[in-house]
Amino acid sequence: MISLPSTVVDFMNIIRTAGFDVYVVGGAVRNLLLKKEVTNWDFTTNATPEKIQELFSDNFYHNTYGTVTVKSGSNLFEITPFRKESLYTDNRHPEKIEWAKTLQEDLARRDFTINSMAFDGKTITDIFEGKKHISEKQIVTVGNPDTRFQEDALRLMRGIRFASQLGFLIAEDTRKAMTRNSGLIKNISWERIRDELLKIIGSDFPSEGILFLKSTGILKYILPELDDCFAIPQKSPNRHHIYDVGTHLIMSLKSCPSSDPITRLASLLHDVGKVGTFHKDEKTQMITFYNHEVVGTIQAKQIADRLRLSNDQKTKFIRLIEFHQFTVIEDQTDKSIRRFIKDVGKEYIQDMLDLRTADRIGSGATPTSWRLDLFKKRIIEVQKVPFTVKELTIDGTDVMNTLKIKPSKQVGDILDALFEKVVNGEMKNERETLLNALKNISK
Repeated sequence: MISLPSTVVDFMNIIRTAGFDVYVVGGAVRNLLLKKEVTNWDFTTNATPEKIQELFSDNFYHNTYGTVTVKSGSNLFEITPFRKESLYTDNRHPEKIEWAKTLQEDLARRDFTINSMAFDGKTITDIFEGKKHISEKQIVTVGNPDTRFQEDALRLMRGIRFASQLGFLIAEDTRKAMTRNSGLIKNISWERIRDELLKIIGSDFPSEGILFLKSTGILKYILPELDDCFAIPQKSPNRHHIYDVGTHLIMSLKSCPSSDPITRLASLLHDVGKVGTFHKDEKTQMITFYNHEVVGTIQAKQIADRLRLSNDQKTKFIRLIEFHQFTVIEDQTDKSIRRFIKDVGKEYIQDMLDLRTADRIGSGATPTSWRLDLFKKRIIEVQKVPFTVKELTIDGTDVMNTLKIKPSKQVGDILDALFEKVVNGEMKNERETLLNALKNISK
């Protein structure tokens, strides 16, 4: 038995009191049945958008799909009139929107059975066996799967995203139709593809999601660099790898301790440069991938642009791939560790360490080693020393006030000199220590 929050019940009662039918639909019903949190409340009704607007003063309506967004307290409720199937000509959007007269018509146009249920607060309307498929943990299209994917090719990735988020399998007929129609994904914008891909990668079962993309043929259209990796072997004499490059990357994604989608994306793609740098010595049978991180960095930039990553996402993604081959040895100097931190960026250090953990496990090794544990401790210790003048415990105002001088190049030179002394270990980065040092500087 499922129940609705009082705010949802109150919202629906306003619509019913006005003489209209209203139902919770889609993912909200699915999540209620799965006892998962509902973050997006969607409703359908036989009321027109104009009637809905009359009922709620705090609303927004500016789209071609009839959806009115109503603000109710801290909630945003989206309510759409019954719609029915119509012609799709671009594999994404219906040519025109047609209102339906019945709930059944509205449910028949939806993508997957687990999203095609409606709940009025007492009874679930489930004409396509969504509850059954939830219990079977199956992703099944509503009606003919070829028709569903040809209407909207983004459903190819949405179905895989639901499978990876929920830990479901994809029904055989649905999966075969995905494979037959995989090329239609080329008609979808990269922004939409990016959003679905990052949701798959950020899900509870990301590696399974990527393997679904691979097995259905979709992967070669969205990440051809990764698809090519499955043909590249790594196992050879005196090497630690036990998988081909593609499988290694899948295992790295599966083993990544970070929940951040960009860190996971970097874990999935950190070795794509190995395709272009593969070399096998015919005498020794040794396989090498010299400078694969250089080639991989170039490809990472291309992938980031293709997926329309934001500037911050792009910077992080590229940085992680560019420097993922960092060296870990027991006698590294503080200087080399500081260089590593500067190259990667302080804000991405933990992400890089998570990628290294993923890389190790994905290679068949243990999650860490005594050298890596030592390296992590050294990183913490080294960061106690400032990396820039701005991290000193005094600033230009302190210099001017102590030495009674005006703003000038001399102020910067003095701070630089003190910074060098701190970095070299000649004095501590403590305010009192640095102020005393200032007093001993001659004007």
